[in-house]
Amino acid sequence: MNRRPAARTRPPRTTAIAETADGPWLIEGPAPPRHAPPRDAGPGLPAAVLFDRDATLVVDVPYNGDPARVRLMPTAREAVDAVRGAGVPVGVVSNQSGVARGLLSRAQVDAVRRRVEDLLGPFAVWAICPHGPGDGCGCRKPEPGLVLAACARLGVPAERAVVIGDIGADVDAARAAGARGVLVPTPVTRAEETGAADAVAPDLLTAVGLVLGRGAGAARPLGVAPGEGERR
Repeated sequence: MNRRPAARTRPPRTTAIAETADGPWLIEGPAPPRHAPPRDAGPGLPAAVLFDRDATLVVDVPYNGDPARVRLMPTAREAVDAVRGAGVPVGVVSNQSGVARGLLSRAQVDAVRRRVEDLLGPFAVWAICPHGPGDGCGCRKPEPGLVLAACARLGVPAERAVVIGDIGADVDAARAAGARGVLVPTPVTRAEETGAADAVAPDLLTAVGLVLGRGAGAARPLGVAPGEGERR
């Protein structure tokens, strides 16, 4: 299963994948219009919310390179819209080991990314790890590299970011980067991962409500003492 584990003065933004030898691929969203400067998220809100992709924003299709197979997870559109509406930048942090395994090309990863944005709107940044579990990179979740790279590209401190994902590797990567993590379990999420998460929500919209301080509902709130997750 595909378990997904700069200066402000620069040229105009591009959606092309920027690849480094040992780091993640970074894709930056379109710059806001000149007449609409970025909004201050305000006190008490995170500086950025970073979503996992597979089984969080979209249904997990192992090693998917076909945009036609992209389907949204429940409440994904409402959740992403709520974060944007609060003036908080949204990004995606995703392990894509299918690249290292020879099952996906960069073009296929980018095609799926474009389809996700067709359905959910543009994200401020994508950080993608193309490495395999044995490559020893620092970006494959649960390592913190994707979170740190996304925050650096957005110009926000990692400790003011929140990562929302469906397995322990997502919240472990957040913790390792100094960010906060919220787990939205699916049937494949292990019980020990749920127990170790700092915060747990039954769906994306509840998770976002927790992050934005709009009521936790059935969620376990942020600030619960963390445990030790086990998933890679």
